[in-house]
Amino acid sequence: MSQRSFVAMLALASSAPAFAQWEQATGTAGLNMQSLLSRNGFAYAGGATGAYRSADGGASFVPSNTGNDAAGPTRCFATDESYVYTSTSQGVFRSADDGATWIARSVGLPQLLTSGILQADAHLFVVGPSGVFRSDNHGDTWAAAGLAGVDVRCIAAIAGTLFVGTNGSGVYRSADWGATWTASGAGMSATNIRAIQATGSTLFAGGQVGTGVYRSTNLGVSWTLLGGGLPSGSYRGFASDDRLIVAGSFGAGVYCSVDNGDHWRAINAGLADLTIFDLEIHQGHILAATNTRGVFRLPIASLSDLDGNGCVNGLDLGLLLGSWGPCSGCSADLNGDGKVDGGDLGALLAAWGGCG
Repeated sequence: MSQRSFVAMLALASSAPAFAQWEQATGTAGLNMQSLLSRNGFAYAGGATGAYRSADGGASFVPSNTGNDAAGPTRCFATDESYVYTSTSQGVFRSADDGATWIARSVGLPQLLTSGILQADAHLFVVGPSGVFRSDNHGDTWAAAGLAGVDVRCIAAIAGTLFVGTNGSGVYRSADWGATWTASGAGMSATNIRAIQATGSTLFAGGQVGTGVYRSTNLGVSWTLLGGGLPSGSYRGFASDDRLIVAGSFGAGVYCSVDNGDHWRAINAGLADLTIFDLEIHQGHILAATNTRGVFRLPIASLSDLDGNGCVNGLDLGLLLGSWGPCSGCSADLNGDGKVDGGDLGALLAAWGGCG
């Protein structure tokens, strides 16, 4: 490569904008969306007007409410090998045909208002203002599983350990499928936890306004409030895979980390509503459920597509290498730590060959 070509490449990499661009999913404009799920080639979205389903990678959604609660919010989804489940304001619903039809499954629940649902091992858990409930028969019947009278908002699991976030009481942990619970908030100043995500052996939890995202690497024994470009605020949703984790904020949009939460960068170009209630990874895209503008999707590959040609390849590698070193705010700083180095190279190689 000539010196002139190298200098031109360096200038391009230093000044190029991020090409990642969110696009609104058709069929969701103007809708409140609060939950997302990826299963069996379908994407599901739920909100104030019930459940919606996509068969084209999240590009478009259609209502999917035959038998489901469409008059109140569908707040969460769960899945096992046989069924899809919704957690709604009118209880739990189950579908055996990928969301084409639903049946109510709330026997044993003292209150129909629910906030979250999770399948773990052979158990199904649902949470709400009355605590935690468990079903061992695919939701046919429910029994109390602890934290009676506690307003529980979200639930996650790592192996055989459950974690819940509450409204006013922080995080609790159970190692016996809900028989007993222990407060698990050392290091947290947040008491309102609206979202909790298990990513491998790491937990992420979203606190209220004035706090932010907390991380635990020891099964909830202790927590650390994260910075690294992640602003203070309320966080309502997460999604992750083996490449990245994304966090959705109330009013500040979506933030992405490619180093397990050490550093973050905003990825909001094209996102028309910055209040995010949930996120999901589906067929090479990040899906975002927004408060007032429906569902948006973003190709994951575009996060590393430095030249904007739609693919991650040698051209992008050349631009990244041309920006090597201190490079605050440039598009090649994929992990947002103020420099282009091996961490960014690893993130680009992880996306190699992907085309948005």
